[in-house]
Amino acid sequence: MLAKYVTTGLVGSLMLAGAAFAQQPTTTADKADTKAASTTSSSYQGDWRASKIAGLSVYNEKNEKIGSINDLLMDKSGAIKAAVIGVGGFLGMGEHLVAVSFDKVKFVDTPVPASTASTAPAGGSTTTGSTANPPTTTSSTSMSKSNPWYPDHAEFNATKDELKAMPEFKYSNE
Repeated sequence: MLAKYVTTGLVGSLMLAGAAFAQQPTTTADKADTKAASTTSSSYQGDWRASKIAGLSVYNEKNEKIGSINDLLMDKSGAIKAAVIGVGGFLGMGEHLVAVSFDKVKFVDTPVPASTASTAPAGGSTTTGSTANPPTTTSSTSMSKSNPWYPDHAEFNATKDELKAMPEFKYSNE
């Protein structure tokens, strides 16, 4: 009797497995949809991912790090209106948030020049700043090819103190 149940169970399992491996034939419409999807993705070449903009370091014209982008604010049509920049603080604690007009923020693909102890410029390019106020270092130690899906950093023409003096941005519930 036990052998009968085991045999019935195996036959049933094989029938279900056969149905699971059944494949629908591909039609020409399916092939056209796949081709359209692949050509659509290539039309976004050169566009940046919004998820990578949040957290991006912000520097001023003197290559001093002044904060990082915490958020992007957009209107109901999807146009980005402002960037929320976090200034100061440590690990998000005590950070001062300011909203600046998005068109005032400039995005840069090339890495910030790293400061070194030597007087020779890094990567063969010239650096800005004097010996009393050298450019800040970044985690990148060499000039590398930028990622095509997001910029290396953002620039905003202000100092840390000027940003801290701006009115603080608060998220409202209204």
